Amino acid sequence: TLPISHCQTKEGPPQLDLEKGLEMRKWVLSGILASEETYLSHLEALLLPMKPLKAAATTSQPVLTSQQIETIFFKVPELYEIHKEFYDGLFPRVQQWSHQQRVGDLFQKLASQLGVYRAFVDNYGVAMETAEKCCQANTQFAEISEVLVTLNKDAKDQTTKNSLETLLYKPVDRVTRSTLVLHDLLKHTPSSHPDHPLLQDALRISQNFLSSINEEITPRRQSMTVKKGEHRQLLKDSFMVELVEGARKLRHVFLFTDLLLCTKLKKQSGGKTQQYDCKWYIPLTDLSFQTVDESEAAPNIPLVLDEELDAMKIKISQIKNDIQREKRANKGSKAIERLKKKLSEQESLLLLMSPSMAFRVHNRNGKSYTFLISSDYERAEWRENIREQQKKCFKSFSLTSVELQMLTNSCVKLQTVHSIPLTINKEDDESPGLYGFLNVIVHSATGFKQSSNLYCTLEVDSFGYFVNKAKTRVYRDTAEPNWNEEFEIELEGSQTLRILCYEKCYNKTKITKEDGESTDRIMGKGQVQLDPQALQDRDWQRTVIAMNGIEVKLSIKFTSREFSLKRMPSRKQTGVFGVKIAVVTKKPRSHRPAVGCAGLRQVGYAPISALLADNKDVSVMMSEMDVNAIAGTLKLYFRELPEPLFTDEFYPNFAEGIALSDPVAKESCMLNLLLSLPEANLLTFLFLLDHLKRVAEKETVNKMSLHNLATVFGPTLLRPSEKESKVPANPSQPISMTDSWSLEVMSQVQVLLYFLQLEAIPAPDSKRQSTLFSTEV
Repeated sequence: TLPISHCQTKEGPPQLDLEKGLEMRKWVLSGILASEETYLSHLEALLLPMKPLKAAATTSQPVLTSQQIETIFFKVPELYEIHKEFYDGLFPRVQQWSHQQRVGDLFQKLASQLGVYRAFVDNYGVAMETAEKCCQANTQFAEISEVLVTLNKDAKDQTTKNSLETLLYKPVDRVTRSTLVLHDLLKHTPSSHPDHPLLQDALRISQNFLSSINEEITPRRQSMTVKKGEHRQLLKDSFMVELVEGARKLRHVFLFTDLLLCTKLKKQSGGKTQQYDCKWYIPLTDLSFQTVDESEAAPNIPLVLDEELDAMKIKISQIKNDIQREKRANKGSKAIERLKKKLSEQESLLLLMSPSMAFRVHNRNGKSYTFLISSDYERAEWRENIREQQKKCFKSFSLTSVELQMLTNSCVKLQTVHSIPLTINKEDDESPGLYGFLNVIVHSATGFKQSSNLYCTLEVDSFGYFVNKAKTRVYRDTAEPNWNEEFEIELEGSQTLRILCYEKCYNKTKITKEDGESTDRIMGKGQVQLDPQALQDRDWQRTVIAMNGIEVKLSIKFTSREFSLKRMPSRKQTGVFGVKIAVVTKKPRSHRPAVGCAGLRQVGYAPISALLADNKDVSVMMSEMDVNAIAGTLKLYFRELPEPLFTDEFYPNFAEGIALSDPVAKESCMLNLLLSLPEANLLTFLFLLDHLKRVAEKETVNKMSLHNLATVFGPTLLRPSEKESKVPANPSQPISMTDSWSLEVMSQVQVLLYFLQLEAIPAPDSKRQSTLFSTEV
């Protein structure tokens, strides 16, 4: 029997919880063993060339000197011996597993030997520098360093080629993750178990070691205090992300009546007042939005994967839950303040990593600067405000160092945006916004003066900043576009819906290109407030948004997450919808509900079209149906299953498995869980997984990445049935981010995304395999 989540309600049987938690402990340890095997193979690959290099060093034609070999491979043999001893001790104990089995002494000893890693890390920079010089000086060593072979013990006769640089980084990466492994193991070790104090001691040693090698001394800069200048006024200010030599930096940008000022908020220490450092400024008469040279390549924007952003959001949700729990328990304010500090750090990181839309400004004296923004609406506002003010500026100037200091210091009092726009800065009694799904139909638009190619985009605020969520098709050669397109947008504390209307410019050579970005021209923009009370009844509401003489007609409908994903078992047990998969697949010649996929090139939501039925004529029937309708049918089918495809029994385990820190342990756990699903569920999922991957292959056309597909289908495949749900039953109450709901939904998305990203899933046993690849329906 597989374990259930260790997070049980107070009513759950304590003994059962203990046994299940101990069983999960074995899963974690099995994953650690697999991870150790991989690490040992990397160390072996480093040791392999050492012997011949040392032998050659004593000859008349050495490849490297003995000193160079010692520097490059410093402490690698010692690390290998330490981990070989650890692995040899852990392996038999896991093989002869019982709930009383002890392993804490092994982890405690491993932690006590971290001093070897200290020596390795201290030498790492010199080792890399020496290796690089030796590669340049000796072609034979350069060839050796590029093709170090790592044996893959999981697959017979398979090897992986790694560079010396990659393998030398492995110990650095390993030691930085040592505390994560211990956290995972402690999480599933009851406090009454003899291992608990030993693992806690190992964790303490590891944490102290990590903090000692991660310490950074930030140079303190001289403070400035001067009074506000009288001749200029502040028009607008905002936190923005600047791209500096490929790195993202958080800035506070101020638009004055005669210049644009970019500042950095200085770190504050106990009781000191807020202060800014000036990074640069541009007089408005010298500022333009055009690039210096059209032939010059725009700086590459370092993109952050959607799943990395989701991981940040999960952390934020976890910390918010912890804050609410502390408040309910009436714990001391110190604990809450510590959590709020962690929350602020995580939300600042999310704000820093999220934007990907370039906003470039250029000083005619030669220097260009690039900001990253999440919202085209806000980018357009900055441009409009700057251009409007430029009409009133006629003379260039430069500031003396004293004037610049005065101006920068005045920003502390003049600023209108006092804190990063994140949820932590919102008061508890402030409206939390909406959490759920907003369906928007973009009907049509009027008021254009001439025919052109027109489309709209939709933005909503999420986690404190605006993001683009949807885009209509381009309606060509018209002054009265009728899109009539519907979008489902996930809301995460959202309070505002924005819409932008663009003219699509196909002949880009005739258009003045700004910022090196899209040449499409914004024709108008507007927004509507999302009122929780007005939208709570789940009925469609029509609205008209006026923008710059243009009117866009919309219909909007809000559905709370609780209602949208509620499972509704079918009363008609002879049908397909709302009936357990095991019942459907008991029918003759049916091993899984029939799923057909077509329309992979369909653009927008509904890249996959599928229909679930009881007969083998389904593919003929599908070809005559609307692709969007069929996609909705597939999602509806999985939503209406009495229990999720991943089952109520295994759902907590998948949530536990996806949270594991060590990638090898995670893979071992997740695959074992997947292959333990009931046969009909497993085969249906593998069939669906194969089709979703093929959909993602057409991402350039259908705009559906693996992450987008996981967001659409994850909750419908994993959301537990009503009796297992922790969500409040009253759908009329807006669901707060501080509830566990958001955390659950993100976890469900992460589970499906994990399987979508796996290169290969081991085939089921022969009986299952023959069924899976059967062509029968």
